[in-house]
Formats: sequence, C-alpha cells, structure tokens
Amino acid sequence: MNFIKKVIKNLYRLYKIYIQKDRFSISATRWFKDKGDETLRVDYKLNKDSVVFDLGGYKGEFAELIYEKYKSKIFIFEPVSDFFKILEKKFISNNAVKIFNFGLSDKDETIQISLSDNGSSVHRESDKKEQIELMSITDFIISHNINHIDLFKINIEGGEFEVLPALIKADLIKNIDNLQIQFHDFIADSVTKRESIRKELLKTHRLTYDYYFVWENWQKK
Repeated sequence: MNFIKKVIKNLYRLYKIYIQKDRFSISATRWFKDKGDETLRVDYKLNKDSVVFDLGGYKGEFAELIYEKYKSKIFIFEPVSDFFKILEKKFISNNAVKIFNFGLSDKDETIQISLSDNGSSVHRESDKKEQIELMSITDFIISHNINHIDLFKINIEGGEFEVLPALIKADLIKNIDNLQIQFHDFIADSVTKRESIRKELLKTHRLTYDYYFVWENWQKK
C-alpha cells in the first residue's frame, strides 16, 4: 500500500511539473536537486559575533546547523509549546542561543494556532489548536537594543506577510544583512502580496537566489 501511495505521489508530482507547468513544483524540484537546505541556506559570511534571527524555530535543525558552522549568536522564536520544549532541551547548555516561547508579528497578540507539525499556522484551520503569544517585531528589536542582524530567517507559515511589511514600515529592514524568506501561497492574494514586499526590498537589498514560494534570499546592497 505504501509503495502504491508513493508511486501515485510521484506521478502527481510529474504531472504538476511537466503537464501543468506548476511554478512551485518546478522550483521545489530544483531546490532539492541543488541541495539548497545543505548549501544555500547555510552559506553566509557569519562568525561568532554575528546575530541571527530564526523565526519559526520548529525543532532547531536550522539553528543547530548555523551554530555548528559559525558559532553565531542566535535568537529563536517558537510559539508552539511542544517545539519550544524540544528547543530548550537541545540548546540547554548553549548560552549563545536564546529561545523565546512566542512568535513575532506586526503587533502584540494572543491568538489560536492550528497545529500541524512544521505546518502549524495561525492562518490555517485544524481540529487541534493551541493558544500562543505573538509580539511586535519592531518592539522586540527596539526593546532589546538590536541595531544589526546578520541573518534573518523567516518561515512562519503566512506570518511573513505581517512581519516583513512591519520591518519595512519601521525602516528597520536596512539593519538586516540577509533575509532568508519562505513565502506561503495559501494566504489570500499571496502572489500580489509577495510581489509588493519584494518591490520594497529592492530598495535596500538585492536578490541572491529565488526558488518560487520555496526559499529566497535578499542581501543588503
């Protein structure tokens, strides 16, 4: 049965790529072929003094790779309690990694999140939910006296459409060297919203790689 499901899944993927010419499917295939998770996502000019923001820490795989390679100072934001506990345990002896049990958004808010492993989102519906806290990204940066961020990784299942405009509006975007972004297409008008954000980013940053709605990176000019 598992073999049949796998065959069907692969046939559907090929249909999306070669028949429908689906941009996301094509980009996802190219991303895995290029081994982007092992190369592009961790290839930066960082060191032990660099500041890294990890929005959507999940189970800490990305933060772990960045720390092992560069020993940077990492701020992880993870609002889901089960994932937060995993992160606490993983980095319990690492003083360079600070973990926060809330997410970042354009404002302070207590809200319900639909739980679905690494697809947990406040913008989706599921039977299993949890109440979480969100904090204003601008308030956090200002209150913690953070004047420079070397790498800002954001994978928060639709929340990027609140966080990034807030950074741009507050003119804090210019203090970030690299923005590693995963946009999500299940948000209403996601294509238009993405293009609007990218248009603003072009004023301060340049696009270094772009895999449509998979991962993209913007480097400060």
